[in-house]
Amino acid sequence: MLRLLSSDDYEVGTRIKGFSSRTLFMLALGAIGYLLLGFIIGWFAKPSGHSRVTPEVQSMRKSFWDEMKAENIKAYIHNFTRVPHLAGTEENFLLAKQIQAQWKEYGLDKVELAPYDILLSYPNEAEPNYISIIDEHGTELTNTSLREPDPAGYENITNVVPPYNAYSAAGTPEGELVYVNYGRIEDFHYLERVLNISVQGKIAIARYGRIFRGNKVKNAENAGAIGIILYSDPADYCAPGVDPYPNGWNLPGGGAQRGNVLNLNGAGDPLTPGYPAKEYAYRSAIKDGVGLPKIPVHPIGYSDAEILLRNLGGTPAPDDTWKGSLNISYNIGPGFSGSHAKHKVRMRIQTYNEIRRVYNVIGTIKGAVEPDRYVILGGHRDSWVFGGIDPQSGAAVVNEIVRSMGKIKTQGWRPRRTIIFASWDAEEFGLLGSTEWAEENVKILEKRAVAYINADSSVEGNYTLRVDCTPLLYQLAYQLTKEISSPDEGFEGKSLYESWHLKDNWTEYKDSPRINKLGSGNDFEVFFQRLGIASGRARYTKNRKEGRYSGYPVYHSVYETSEIVDVFYDPLYVNHLAVAKVRGGMVLELADSVILPFGVQDYADATKNYADIIFNMANTNAEKIKTYNVSFDALFSAVENFTKSATQFNERLKNFDVTNPLAVRSVNDQLMFLERPFIDPLGLPGRRFYRHIIFAPSSHNKYAGESFPGIYDALFDIASKEDQASAWDEVKKQISVAAFTVQAAAQTLEEAS
Repeated sequence: MLRLLSSDDYEVGTRIKGFSSRTLFMLALGAIGYLLLGFIIGWFAKPSGHSRVTPEVQSMRKSFWDEMKAENIKAYIHNFTRVPHLAGTEENFLLAKQIQAQWKEYGLDKVELAPYDILLSYPNEAEPNYISIIDEHGTELTNTSLREPDPAGYENITNVVPPYNAYSAAGTPEGELVYVNYGRIEDFHYLERVLNISVQGKIAIARYGRIFRGNKVKNAENAGAIGIILYSDPADYCAPGVDPYPNGWNLPGGGAQRGNVLNLNGAGDPLTPGYPAKEYAYRSAIKDGVGLPKIPVHPIGYSDAEILLRNLGGTPAPDDTWKGSLNISYNIGPGFSGSHAKHKVRMRIQTYNEIRRVYNVIGTIKGAVEPDRYVILGGHRDSWVFGGIDPQSGAAVVNEIVRSMGKIKTQGWRPRRTIIFASWDAEEFGLLGSTEWAEENVKILEKRAVAYINADSSVEGNYTLRVDCTPLLYQLAYQLTKEISSPDEGFEGKSLYESWHLKDNWTEYKDSPRINKLGSGNDFEVFFQRLGIASGRARYTKNRKEGRYSGYPVYHSVYETSEIVDVFYDPLYVNHLAVAKVRGGMVLELADSVILPFGVQDYADATKNYADIIFNMANTNAEKIKTYNVSFDALFSAVENFTKSATQFNERLKNFDVTNPLAVRSVNDQLMFLERPFIDPLGLPGRRFYRHIIFAPSSHNKYAGESFPGIYDALFDIASKEDQASAWDEVKKQISVAAFTVQAAAQTLEEAS
């Protein structure tokens, strides 16, 4: 079991018994030496001007950056993608042992495996999953593919799991087919409220994209569907003018996106929500597991989807927003037309759930000055198949960061604060490895964690940088990218900040590169959304303005190989190296800066911006606001107080004495704990493990971040609520909760009286 550093490791004194005069003399000399050393450290640690970054930290960061090599990252990716590493399998355990051995070799102080026994989900090899079109007698007329065609060079690789949706209910439902577009809540509303089409008792078919697949399944389940089929439409997973893999980076027609379809809302292991899945844990019955879908779900490629959709009858798709790029009419149904009118669809899904052991790898470099303060860098290791992009392009970067920090450690460096490195398991099954570890160490993390930097896929495109983070990290991201050379063609001699700024300017908010809100779908969730630990992530991404294709086309398919990275995404691995410098630089600054590099003014500005946005959303119902006496005054007053406290805090920092260790500790505690007041221990309504009142995953799309989510959810579709008085009363309640948390944040920054 992982043992985090205890208070006994923080040596602030010595227990002394039975001194001799010689002992006292030696202790006195030691004390004088300790004070002198502290003075020297404090003097040289003093920032110049108002900067929080010392020359020593800048010099060490340069040594660290110079040590990292693109060719090493490439070698790690090739090594990590030779075979599949599905969570709960021997291959993934062996990779955990390999990484543990490497991290020990690289010089970390401690590297341990942290095991958990969690509920995982697998397809039944004896009864493969597929979908059929059947005639009126139940005879199967055509079946979908049982597996994807192997990519060249991988024909003899074993243990390639066929496309499936983890945690799907088992069953063989039969019924009429209904096309539900992306399966968003607004799509189901359109079907029911405008077209008067019900999916009750029918099988839905939705295209992947726009929202998390689990939200699609939940929406279909709520609408009464008895099953749902998911497919990747070329409009969303094939960029125009690009060939399918292997000649290009588009998804072939036989490719399908695997993925879990849980609706955990931050619960972790479905059988032990809120508590670590250790040997001693109480477990619910599997049938009572949190977030498990009640209907069968299955993913298919667009070649199979075209066969299913070709003869749909009923209402034509209303407009282009409902049409993909298949050579079909995109009728909605329900059911088939013409000579196919008596045909139905049958799903044969035999996916099963079972408890298996998974392993996180946890490595540490103990801090020299504040060992009881933790900066965490984590990314997952498990993959659906080869994981060339997700996650191994991130796992490779983590390995190179560990190696490089280990190298400068051998040269005499040790961080001010403790750095924890994590290779998470079972992320693909619902962020399970990271959540279980955080649950096991929750009391320590709440008191000692400074920040969490996430390190999943390093490249999801090759256009520009993308950063998602708490506002506390905005300035750190900007500062670091100004010191990193841009890898982009045409930006030779320019900084990463400059290319990022030009390609994705945040024009509607500020004249800076765009930074996105944290949603979910990755391992930062438990740290940020549940515990209020400042978090961030960075990666290279596609051009958000070009087309509507979602993510990268071969996402979670067998075609996500190292070759697709080598040939199409980052042949020279310069984008990977730039991302490694951003992620590693964040960790180094957070671990080594005397004063934590957090921007409190950015948080105040962002909170004001998001308060304006949520007020404008509510104000579209101006008459109802007046009728039900809804006021945002308390929230805006709290935001004003927060802004004032942030301004005064920054003023105090201008003349701050960094040679006073108690004062440094005190101000860093204010900064470290600033994210915590936004955590409501009761959680958001219906989502008790999402506790951040300013930011949360959207209730309608787990991938997207929503600001003031409690108020947003209360306002969503409010006009359709039968009891308007109760609906608007909930809005007032959520405004009150938000105002309280913002005011608490303001108090956190106030000077101690």
